[in-house]
Amino acid sequence: MQTPHPTLTIRQVLICGAMIVTLSMGIRHGFGLWLQPITQDQNWSRQAFSLAIAIQNLSWGVIGVFAGMLADKLGAFRVLLAGAACYALGLVGMALSPTPFIFTMTAGVLMGAAQAGTTYAVIYGVIGRQVPAARRSWAMGVAAAAGSFGQFLMVPIEGQLILRLGWQEALLALAVIVLLIVPLAFGLREPKLGQGSIAPREQSILQAVQEAFKYPSFVLLMAGYFVCGFQVVFIGVHMPSYLRDKGLSPEVASYALALIGLFNIFGTYIAGSLGARLAKRKLLATIYLGRAVAISLFLYVPISPITVYVFAAVIGFLWLSTVPLTSGIVAQIFGVAHLSMLGGFVFLSHQVGSFLGVWLGGYLYDRNGNYDVVWYIAIALGVFAALINLPVREAPIVRRAMQPA
Repeated sequence: MQTPHPTLTIRQVLICGAMIVTLSMGIRHGFGLWLQPITQDQNWSRQAFSLAIAIQNLSWGVIGVFAGMLADKLGAFRVLLAGAACYALGLVGMALSPTPFIFTMTAGVLMGAAQAGTTYAVIYGVIGRQVPAARRSWAMGVAAAAGSFGQFLMVPIEGQLILRLGWQEALLALAVIVLLIVPLAFGLREPKLGQGSIAPREQSILQAVQEAFKYPSFVLLMAGYFVCGFQVVFIGVHMPSYLRDKGLSPEVASYALALIGLFNIFGTYIAGSLGARLAKRKLLATIYLGRAVAISLFLYVPISPITVYVFAAVIGFLWLSTVPLTSGIVAQIFGVAHLSMLGGFVFLSHQVGSFLGVWLGGYLYDRNGNYDVVWYIAIALGVFAALINLPVREAPIVRRAMQPA
């Protein structure tokens, strides 16, 4: 059984990792609050803003694979430093972009690279290598809960910054705040166990990738994570505008996003804890089906602040609960030597779904004047994801003896 290195304790890994995820995920969860201020002030369409955020999610996914490779080989520390620098520059670029194209390059490509280097794939790689297998699912749940706490903490702060400073100055203030990731990254410097590698390996990168993509359960996990990305990013980015279109105040949207973050703290922690004792695939199926039911009821009942808050609490409980379970299954099947990279591939599928969710939200709104079709797609995808997670096999893969990579 893998044991943590004496100079890198479980407590240190969880505290530093959780605080980094709190900042990184907390800030990005509030980007929907900028949709109307930016589009109205710059006279841009909602589709222009949505396309930038969609590309951000796609960039995050694509670059996340390579960030995971580097984190597996060199350690999370260097990747986190680069990610923090990209994050600050991206926020400054969002504030100062004069055209939709430049906004897409900064809010899209650069911010995607920033999140690839400062969020789950990198942090979970450290957790997988430094936390014993028996506690790994729980530890991943703690880190995911930190991302939820970040949403609960940062979204109201971002709303107040916009209200008091204006949307541009608020982005510049966040650029300074996000640099707190740099000192926290020093707490995740891992000891090297060989020629530049932080974990002993029996496979090369190519062998690990080939093995994963030939394994049906890995493909099913990727498909389920695609649905997760579609649902959560569509809701996170477009729900504030959806609520304002229905005549509710901006404060309702801010409180709703904060409630999602608050209840997600409990949801992700409980999911991680249950994943250590129950079949993770069944928990995932339950979460996806629960999302479909929650969205259906939200659209069916008359909208009011109370129904919005109830929906936010329920969907928040299911929001990132998929993260520790999906990552835990990947680690359980394939081991931890290439965990950040394989997690990056799974997350790439999540971000392709995110791209479609946020972009379709803006495109279909501009075309139809409402979000109805995208809500219905989110419901159907939830049922689909519940079904395809049930056949996933969680047992460790059996490998033939091979020469060390």
